[in-house]
Amino acid sequence: MIGVAVLGAGRIGKIHARNAAANPRCRLVAVADPVAELARSLAAEVGCEASTDPKGTASRADVDAIVIGTPTDSHIEFMLGGVRQGKAVLCEKPIGLDIKTVDAAVAEASKPGARVMIAFNRRFDPSAAALKRAIAAGEIGNLRQVVITSRDPGPPPLSYIATSGGIFHDMMIHDFDMARWLLDEEPIEVSAMASCLVDPAIGKAGDHDTLMVIMRTASGRQCHINNCRQAVYGYDQRFEVFGSAGMLLNDNLRPSTIRRYNAGETEAREPLLNFFLERYADAYRLELDAFLQAVESKSAMPVTVRDGRQALRLADAALESAETGRSVRV
Repeated sequence: MIGVAVLGAGRIGKIHARNAAANPRCRLVAVADPVAELARSLAAEVGCEASTDPKGTASRADVDAIVIGTPTDSHIEFMLGGVRQGKAVLCEKPIGLDIKTVDAAVAEASKPGARVMIAFNRRFDPSAAALKRAIAAGEIGNLRQVVITSRDPGPPPLSYIATSGGIFHDMMIHDFDMARWLLDEEPIEVSAMASCLVDPAIGKAGDHDTLMVIMRTASGRQCHINNCRQAVYGYDQRFEVFGSAGMLLNDNLRPSTIRRYNAGETEAREPLLNFFLERYADAYRLELDAFLQAVESKSAMPVTVRDGRQALRLADAALESAETGRSVRV
């Protein structure tokens, strides 16, 4: 069995550790976090060792693969450390925040023998995967437009925003990856608008909370992405893909499909799922399994370090466009 260590015992680390503990392809060896109580609590829950030394844990002889769920500014260090020790690596997005540093890391992590996958979990969501298969099967003919809506139920703490790299790099980077994946072409031009409409404190922290981005590929395919840090009705995640022969919609998920009709309302439905933990529970589980399957079979990683680099480049271009008011060529 593949020996796995999860680095980071926060929100994302907990997801990966629970999934690893339940996956028959691997044995969860340890979880590591500098905050001892976080590491101990999670280790006790999933039945593995706890450590306050992520670097030492990653280098253990009984660890074949590491899952990096630590803060963004440590991703490259742990990713390259794993590569140099011959470990397979599943690294949370983004790889980093500086494109030059990321390019150097991607070059090393792309050398023969390196085994790195970037954790863009939404590609593994069953509905999104079905949408991708339908496009590939020609159900909508020639693809023309992709529209992505992504809105959180509420903004994160200001302490998180201060270290996140900003909404383009933290939140919308998932949508940049989905856009590339669904378009099946690289965007070559990006135009963005950014506002602070949810909480003035976010603006004072140097970030935005409401975004719109339009991108174009070389063949003329278009993508529109809209993000907001707050949607009072829940976690809003929708995709629309339009082509010459029709359209595909990937709608929000709800606890049930029941609709109620009465004297006071019609089409009344249950609220949307609360947040990404619920909405993408299956995606995280399937993402880890795809990583382990690639390690086990020595096959290509389903999401590469180059995918991580390209999403970061689009985030940089969108931020530049929002700040300058001009379209940016990529």
